[in-house]
Amino acid sequence: MPLPTPRNYLTLVLHVLVWGLFGLIFLLFQPLTGRLTLPPEFWVKQGLMFAVWVGTFYLTAKVTVPRLLFKGRTGWFILALCGTTVGVLLFSRALEQVLDLPVLINKAFEAAAGRPRLLQQRGPRFDSMGLLTTMLVLGISTCITVVQKLQRDAQLRQTLEQQRVTSELSMLKAQINPHFFFNTLNNIYALTLLDGEEARSAIHRLSRMMRYVLYDTAHGSTLLSQEVAFVQDYITLMQLRLSDRVTVTFERPEPVHDVPVAPMLLLPFLENAFKHGVAATQASTIYVALRQPQSDVLELEVRNTRLSLPSTDLAGSNGIGLANTRRRLDLLYPGKFRLDVNDHTPANEFQVHLTLNVGESSLVFTPRDPVGA
Repeated sequence: MPLPTPRNYLTLVLHVLVWGLFGLIFLLFQPLTGRLTLPPEFWVKQGLMFAVWVGTFYLTAKVTVPRLLFKGRTGWFILALCGTTVGVLLFSRALEQVLDLPVLINKAFEAAAGRPRLLQQRGPRFDSMGLLTTMLVLGISTCITVVQKLQRDAQLRQTLEQQRVTSELSMLKAQINPHFFFNTLNNIYALTLLDGEEARSAIHRLSRMMRYVLYDTAHGSTLLSQEVAFVQDYITLMQLRLSDRVTVTFERPEPVHDVPVAPMLLLPFLENAFKHGVAATQASTIYVALRQPQSDVLELEVRNTRLSLPSTDLAGSNGIGLANTRRRLDLLYPGKFRLDVNDHTPANEFQVHLTLNVGESSLVFTPRDPVGA
């Protein structure tokens, strides 16, 4: 059995306070006649009717609305409300007859006025106040129950969305990490055949990068300075296999203003450039610029030459990098990024420009689907 939560205690106290206020107003109500003394039977009826309305409220909230309205049985729900209203009015009429209230009320008015009442009601009396009160109780009960149901559904959807986001991010990261490291190991393996010293330096860089991915990003976020160092190591490792025909330029902000960012978010853009911007026999350029115009705004620009000959896939990309990055941006920074892709600039380059708001007070951009990724 689950223990009561502070929210349950707060709800209980709120119900007690509201019903207490309603009860005081209802039980203390009497006709505004100074000398009128109501019989005890009147207060008995008031107390019993108050208990009936409390029961009606919770019957509607716990049974009628959940089992009929929430199940789509609107017709039966309306019939249940009408039946409840009729039942309450019949109970009120029966109480009046059992307690002989009409006669006692007439006598109370006669005693207050000092003379017999000239006009006395004959036959059944329509209890308009009882009808209005019953309808009010049923309406409030229905509205409160529906609003609480909507709030619970919204909270459940939010929880499920958070779980979905966490699951998708885990899968996306799992796809990126092995993909990158297998390609880097292939690069180092080729380097060992050419230069042992450079190979040892590359292994040291790779170990630093592995430590970053396995430990520094365990909590789902990292500092921008660490991400920039990771990008620098990646570019340095990729340059080891490039010929003099390829010019790689990397610009970074100086100094870097540390802000939390999603780890390995920039890597697929670089992989895409090395995949499509490097050829064995043709000169090409790769330009990577990381800017920080404001402490909470990050800009990344990546350009690579469009090659007429088939490119050399040094990055070993399997085509999922940019798609995954786009998905990660949608999940991590909804409405806070802008991704522009130009697949044919005037300089015959493929260009990607990302503007990312990593703070709460920056401008909000509407994301657009990348082209040619």
